[in-house]
Amino acid sequence: MSLVYPSSEIKKELQHLSSQEIATLCLRLVRFKKENKELLSYLLFKADDPDAFVKEYKAEMDLQFGKLKGKSYLIVKELRKISLEMNNHIRYTGSDIVKTELLLHFCSSYINYVDYHSHYKPLRNVFYRSVEKAKAALQKLHDDLQHDYGILYEEMLMQAESEIYWFEKKSFKL
Repeated sequence: MSLVYPSSEIKKELQHLSSQEIATLCLRLVRFKKENKELLSYLLFKADDPDAFVKEYKAEMDLQFGKLKGKSYLIVKELRKISLEMNNHIRYTGSDIVKTELLLHFCSSYINYVDYHSHYKPLRNVFYRSVEKAKAALQKLHDDLQHDYGILYEEMLMQAESEIYWFEKKSFKL
């Protein structure tokens, strides 16, 4: 017997509850998982201004990149942590534009902050995967936005190719 009900039934039940009862349920939800609390915080305080959210999150990401130090395997661990947190925030927004902006910023921050002279393959793979995700996100955008963000994407590829000796942009062209 499953205790999970379909969203449609949950929605019907929620319509019968008072606003006080819904608030109580929400507060119970945020106590159980950090992601629930982060999502509710985003929806209540940030969802109405996605541009400010992106700007604030980019600044936070830059702080995290600025703290990267140590051996390559520790840097990879931190990069994966930054990437996971970024992906959660992208999921909260549900916006392809925000996804594209944050992924492009992640790639640019990698170029600016990470010591990519290392021969440690997982360090390279983090960058390759991020560029692939940025390319895929870019291709989902409307044609006008694709053009605008495509310019930023191409600039990032050119910067990567000029600064990272092992990176070839031809395999990531649009």
